[in-house]
Amino acid sequence: MWTATGDIVWTSGGRGTESHFGCVFAKDTFAEKEKQPCSRVGGSRGRLSGMEVSMFLNTLTPKFYVALTGTSSLISGLILIFEWWYFRKYGTSFIEQVSVSHLRPLLGGVDSSSPSNSNTSNGEADSNRQSVSECKVWRNPLNLFRGAEYNRYTWVTGREPLTYYDMNLSAQDHQTFFTCDSDHLRPADAIMQKAWRERNPQARISAAHEALELEDCATAYILLAEEEATTIMEAERLFKQALKAGESCYRRSQQLQHHGTQYEAQHRRDTNVLVYIKRRLAMCSRKLGRTREAVKMMRDLCVFQLMKEFPLLSMFNIHENLLESLLELQNYADVQAVLAKYDDISLPKSATICYTAALLKARAVSDKFSPEAASRRGLSTAEMNAVEAIHRAVEFNPHVPKYLLEMKSLILPPEHILKRGDSEAIAYAFFHLQHWKRVEGALNLLHCTWEGTFRMIPYPLEKGHLFYPYPICTETADRELLPTVFHEVSVYPKKELPFFILFTAGLCSFTAMLALLTHQFPELMGVFAKAFLSTLFAPLNFIMEKVESILPSSLWHQLTRI
Repeated sequence: MWTATGDIVWTSGGRGTESHFGCVFAKDTFAEKEKQPCSRVGGSRGRLSGMEVSMFLNTLTPKFYVALTGTSSLISGLILIFEWWYFRKYGTSFIEQVSVSHLRPLLGGVDSSSPSNSNTSNGEADSNRQSVSECKVWRNPLNLFRGAEYNRYTWVTGREPLTYYDMNLSAQDHQTFFTCDSDHLRPADAIMQKAWRERNPQARISAAHEALELEDCATAYILLAEEEATTIMEAERLFKQALKAGESCYRRSQQLQHHGTQYEAQHRRDTNVLVYIKRRLAMCSRKLGRTREAVKMMRDLCVFQLMKEFPLLSMFNIHENLLESLLELQNYADVQAVLAKYDDISLPKSATICYTAALLKARAVSDKFSPEAASRRGLSTAEMNAVEAIHRAVEFNPHVPKYLLEMKSLILPPEHILKRGDSEAIAYAFFHLQHWKRVEGALNLLHCTWEGTFRMIPYPLEKGHLFYPYPICTETADRELLPTVFHEVSVYPKKELPFFILFTAGLCSFTAMLALLTHQFPELMGVFAKAFLSTLFAPLNFIMEKVESILPSSLWHQLTRI
């Protein structure tokens, strides 16, 4: 029996001793202090609590640790599997959704997500899910002149701005636009038919000069204006000569088009040539600063295109040239009128149409827009319309904002583009960046809102939202169209995994590793567990001791009894 001075008597009992107050001592730990009295009941109580934890850990077996870590690993694995399944099916984390939907309102948060017009969205999505070729390559409506612009870039930098694939597509287009089965009837056209198939630029230019020696050939002037002219003024002079020859051929073939299929094909070819020449002349006027003259020519071409029912005329997309010229004149009312005519669900969309519509709506609110003020009072109706227009444009082509915000460097646009791809984004930003800069606050509004689009797009991407799903093959086609030697192709932003899926995956892996180590090295893991828990409870014991030293012993005694 151990007796302490005072009224408290300790009785020995096996591994440790128990007082009348239920305190447990470890005999071997307190061997040196077995004869020292416990002067204060409260202090003994605080120090004994740590010994209770130590004795409890001593009684645990390695099987307990194996069972504990194994159970934790199993639960974490089940949570991970459920989270992954829910994310694959609904595109969001279940835990995150519950937190935002139920816990956030209880904590006083405000849901800033805005409802979208579901009827318009569903109707537009259904109409765009028609038979659309995923990776159809389109002629760039604003393509540069190969001799006056692309070649000059090569002379200055030593880099080739056009890929072989892009130039090969242009050669195919030229054969489709400027040749027909009756070319053998006219010697100059027969020469040009071979010239368009030549790969060597000098051979094509020589063939064009040879054709002009025979007669005034419109397609020969076109080739020289595109590839031999070193300035825009020289190209315009050659296109004017081509226009004179092209109008003469068009009038002749127009009178004979009903005499047979051969004459009809010839008239179709002459129509394509005439439209191409007028379009390029309008672009020359635009580049030389005669914007109003260019707008007039483009309006006439749009009327001509609507009157003629030739499928190839729609490939020129002259309305996009008209939109860019009207924006240069800051004639926003006419821009809206053109958009109302061409921004229709039955027509294929483009970055020019979507982003121009967004620019017009952003123009109405961008000069006074402030993200801090909007977060406090919420978005107004006009601001909501502008944000929705930006989201619509970004969903159609997500690569454009980085070029408009100058987060990525621009290169010369290719001669062909892939809609919704990086090539289309470069072509749009190359000509329209100046228009966005001209509207005060438009780029700031774009910067604050464009990334929110990806929270609205479902996952997986095959579902789509406002448009048909984003084509998977876009990146591959863009790598063929763009010079990857000095340009990094932009890819579709991948939707990142939610934090809770990554957390549960890490927790599952960690607990499984602990279970394996505990099974293989039970004694060593037991020592680590004791050391970890002792370290974990050390601050708590320190706080308890400080509280004991501050509070009176009688008060602490009453608290412990409670």
